[in-house]
Amino acid sequence: MAKKKILFINQEITPYVPDNTLSVMGKSVPQAMQELNHEIRTFMPKWGTINERRGQLHEVIRLSGMNLIINDTDHPLIIKVASIQSARVQVYFIDNDDYFGKRLMEKDENGEDYADNGERAIFFARGVLETVKKLRWVPDIIHCQGWMSGVVPFYVKTAYHDEPSFAETKVVTALFNKSINKDFGEDFKKCLEFRDAKAELLEGYQDKFDFNELGKLAIDYSDGIIQAEAGVEPELLKYTADKNIPFLGYQEDFADAYETFYKQLFPEEQAPEEED
Repeated sequence: MAKKKILFINQEITPYVPDNTLSVMGKSVPQAMQELNHEIRTFMPKWGTINERRGQLHEVIRLSGMNLIINDTDHPLIIKVASIQSARVQVYFIDNDDYFGKRLMEKDENGEDYADNGERAIFFARGVLETVKKLRWVPDIIHCQGWMSGVVPFYVKTAYHDEPSFAETKVVTALFNKSINKDFGEDFKKCLEFRDAKAELLEGYQDKFDFNELGKLAIDYSDGIIQAEAGVEPELLKYTADKNIPFLGYQEDFADAYETFYKQLFPEEQAPEEED
């Protein structure tokens, strides 16, 4: 496969958060693709649980300072960066005091989903895409891991479809097990609206988005779907099959399988068969 620029948009990455399937894959997949000679960029939220001093995070002033309007409110975008030395992977962090500072991850101290999780996902998605534009780096592939990246495919194919950074980009969504229970509230669709990401595009979805509904939105606007672990919601697997979208089932040894799957998304690069 020809060398590609791959943007990984991760919900969690070890060692910045505790080990689980999602955080381990957040580190392992970008590392594997880099070792296969692809050029990568990696993003995750700057969760309030992350120890900045221990992780050696520092702010990137030239990338920070933009305000993103979510639900009619300005939210400053702060970009931080650190490196996982053992994996030789650099990680960009999307930060904001309202959505991430002094808060836990997707659930609060009582184990309840945060009521504004939907807004947090929107801020994260737009923050990543705006930062990639500032980096003047054009990804061939965007690989989304975790529900926090669930609105990225929708934005790439609508609000950012004319941006030179994303006009030709293929989007891959990796499906993981369900980790949130509450829906995102009645304002989620309104909050999603941005540029060409219009309300009418969301009419076919439930008024209250939950984990599965967000997964369906991601599937609808992705070029390929990967089952990243066993036990993924059967409803989302069936939805993918019904949409006839390129799909890769769960793979324990994922590196070569993922690279082969990426290759299938670029049929124009396939060598023509030799005639007899």
